[in-house]
Amino acid sequence: MRIITGFHAIEEELKALSAGTTTPAGSAKAPRPADPSKIAGIRLLYTKPGPRVKKILAEAEILGVPAQKSTDAELDRLAATLQETARDHRGIIMVQENAEATAPLRLEDCVRQLATREGALVLVLDSITDPHNTGAIIRSADQFGVDLVILPEHRGATDFEVISRTSAGASSWVPIVTTTNLVRAVEQLKEAGFWVYGADAGGTPVPEMKVAAKSVLVMGSEGSGIARLLREKCDLIVSIPTKGRLDSLNVSVAAGILLYAFRG
Repeated sequence: MRIITGFHAIEEELKALSAGTTTPAGSAKAPRPADPSKIAGIRLLYTKPGPRVKKILAEAEILGVPAQKSTDAELDRLAATLQETARDHRGIIMVQENAEATAPLRLEDCVRQLATREGALVLVLDSITDPHNTGAIIRSADQFGVDLVILPEHRGATDFEVISRTSAGASSWVPIVTTTNLVRAVEQLKEAGFWVYGADAGGTPVPEMKVAAKSVLVMGSEGSGIARLLREKCDLIVSIPTKGRLDSLNVSVAAGILLYAFRG
């Protein structure tokens, strides 16, 4: 079971469920219910509905997502399994009973599909253990049109409730896959025609790099950077020119700058 808190995160989950269900602009018809298979096992629990909660409940009703009035104690109990920053449910939570049963995206399928495109951008996050940083990066990935984010099953943040909340729901829109072997994942992308860039100090300054149509950007942790074997798979190491006295930028800030440069 997956618990989602935060107005933005819940709203974006509902928007993802409604994708393809609304009628064209200008139509007199109201939005239609979502595909039953998409909303199976999903429900909302709420307490005293303020204006924001009422808006969420109205959207849920259109889609056919059931909503049930509950108590603060029950919402507190469900949210208690989350990290501290995600426990502030503000009177509404989304419960996804079938989250574990839903078939995840497969890396091989994603790579095969991206290989058919003329251009694509993939983001690989290595050893970024703070889910808040991961969520912030995914939010930037949504803004700059990243086609796929690859996370490690180990050595990385996998608290998707916190990631969803921190990304303000962007994780509902950005395709995300996890893998046990980032090195092999990058090898598959290289075989599919991608050029791999690793972000680290001492590399080619961003203003001097030439971005390939099919690109992979690898971001490592602030402490240890990109793992050695993964770094060896990079075709080019790129760096952000800075003038500060600190060692480095926060990884989520650096990711945002680099994604802007790649899409610029």
